[in-house]
Amino acid sequence: MTLRRSLLAVASIGLAILLIALLIKVGKINLRVTLQQLRSVSLISFAKLALLNLLLVYFSTEKWRSIDAAWRRSSDSVPSRTTSFALTSAGLALGMLFPVHLAMATARTLGTYVHGRPLKRGTAGTLLEQSFDLLVVAFLAVASGATWFYRGGAMMWTLSAVAMTALALLAVGPSIRLIRWLAASYNARTTAPRNRILRNFWELQHSGILNAGLARRLVMLSVGRFVVVVLMSIQTAEAIGVHIPLWQMAAAIPFVIFASVIALTPGGLGVNELTAVTALKVFGTPLAVGAQWALANRVLLAVSYFLVATCAAIMLGAGRIMAPRTRDARQDR
Repeated sequence: MTLRRSLLAVASIGLAILLIALLIKVGKINLRVTLQQLRSVSLISFAKLALLNLLLVYFSTEKWRSIDAAWRRSSDSVPSRTTSFALTSAGLALGMLFPVHLAMATARTLGTYVHGRPLKRGTAGTLLEQSFDLLVVAFLAVASGATWFYRGGAMMWTLSAVAMTALALLAVGPSIRLIRWLAASYNARTTAPRNRILRNFWELQHSGILNAGLARRLVMLSVGRFVVVVLMSIQTAEAIGVHIPLWQMAAAIPFVIFASVIALTPGGLGVNELTAVTALKVFGTPLAVGAQWALANRVLLAVSYFLVATCAAIMLGAGRIMAPRTRDARQDR
């Protein structure tokens, strides 16, 4: 690691500590009380959080596999669902320590190395998959902004969110046709050109990625993922005995997701929490309540993410150990 990177890492960690200290100061958080709340989380509450986490990983995995199916060549091997799930859960867990897009892309790139073209299928596939999450939250952020501007409540945000989701689904068709036209305008050949940039455009044009049906599927999966994120946030609040209205949490989450893209601190530590507290305050949640939840939410999510990632890794390892034995048993028959 170079001196510059070392200094940036130290500065990033220092900024995270400073932001968390600011959160504790502004929110008037009693760390002793917060620790007691975390200790008092029931097994049932944590089990619900873990199940929602499984569903979150499932949606992310399905998006990535859908993109990979459209992108890979016939010569490329296909990662199993267990492998894809394990890589996604590992990336999600590492995202608590590193920028989430970097952590997820790294985990999937390393995991697909033996399956062929890891940079395109792992890195580019992940970035494309996550771009649909940003597309959905961008539309939902408009709903949140309109609700705040007109001082609306649960009904207005819900109706606005449904309308913006429908608009996003309608917009992907014309967008795909536009991208397809742009790709065709760069290169009208029937064979791949030698120029690297033109070859990438040619491959994009002739791949299954530019498909309106696929794009709508990815949007719907991103919507499902957003719903699960909101439910997980509500679950962590209920686990520590804090009440935050569902619509206020849903209205605040788009801004938190945008903040997580800004890689200023490890895993967005401090940045995500302050963004969540500010957004919740705007929609009516008291500052102290939001701050108390944000700090506990970070801890509970981290434990849940690493638990699910560990279980997925164990299942993957056990499956690979048992596979040769199962194959031998079938051959003996």
